[in-house]
Amino acid sequence: MLKNVALHRSALVYLVLTLSLFSLGGCAWLDTKQRQLIYRPTPGVPAHFTGLKPGDQQYFLEVPPSPPAATPGTANASPATPERIEMWWLPNADPTAPTLLYLHGTFRTLVANVRKIEALRTAGFSVLAVEYRGWGLSTPITPSEQTIVADANLAWAELKRREPRPQHRFIFGHSMGSGVAVDLASRQQPQSDYAGLILESAFTSFPDIATEVSSVAGLIALASDERFASIDKIKRVERPLLMIHGNLDKTVPMALGEKLFAAANPPKQWLMVEGGKHSDLDEVARAHYQQVVQQFKVMALQRAAAAPQAGAPVVPAAVPAPLNSAAGKGTAPGQQTH
Repeated sequence: MLKNVALHRSALVYLVLTLSLFSLGGCAWLDTKQRQLIYRPTPGVPAHFTGLKPGDQQYFLEVPPSPPAATPGTANASPATPERIEMWWLPNADPTAPTLLYLHGTFRTLVANVRKIEALRTAGFSVLAVEYRGWGLSTPITPSEQTIVADANLAWAELKRREPRPQHRFIFGHSMGSGVAVDLASRQQPQSDYAGLILESAFTSFPDIATEVSSVAGLIALASDERFASIDKIKRVERPLLMIHGNLDKTVPMALGEKLFAAANPPKQWLMVEGGKHSDLDEVARAHYQQVVQQFKVMALQRAAAAPQAGAPVVPAAVPAPLNSAAGKGTAPGQQTH
């Protein structure tokens, strides 16, 4: 317990230090330093990782060159060297399974996300996972919101190539990845280009997380370009939404997830994992986590299949039944399904 408290306080110290750097501004070195503190990119692969399972694929996509001003953080990579992102393709045993784009959070690489990725595959998805530049075996840069979004766009194009059925595409984001996922989903035109959005340990915006440290830190954070302001974009998401949060999350307080959920369009579903922290929800409530994700998948696929074709009269869809909250593992702020 004391160890967890110490780690949490350490994370807050990093955030406060980052915010103090925001206030100085106007210096490229400070800009790079604050992005390093925010995102904590982790290049390389742990020695214990022996590779993916047989049948799974690890490969790379070249990142199209961009003007340096459009992608801050790329100056430490040689212009003559093509930048790349690492991709993982984990197909489901069922060839008809829908495909999910996995967007991870700060610090942890895909290797550290293997358990959660496998949980989603077990729930009935083929999984395409992206390693942003700055993490894993992708080009080692100091990332920014712009570079991360650009990498997500490239991964989305790859998802569309692997999954040509729009109604079988899903987007998943954990922690910072929730901000990436909301941004990506909100920009899809038409919205029928994917079937559903799953957010785990999600937040409203980076400044709101900073405000949880102190009101002064929150005000300073407003001056930063690193925002991932999901609260400003969630209304543009029109597909079914599932949000999952642990009531013991000290990294992203559950209140921020509840606020984002309240702002989202229906149909939406909420699962609170009792005793869950920031990254262990698939482990703390393994069976219920699987059940809820599977139920959401089925509901989203049914809605996508029943959606009218372009030009056809719109018929209001039936509200899906609430998710099963068996074993006391799931509760909701208000109704669970809207």
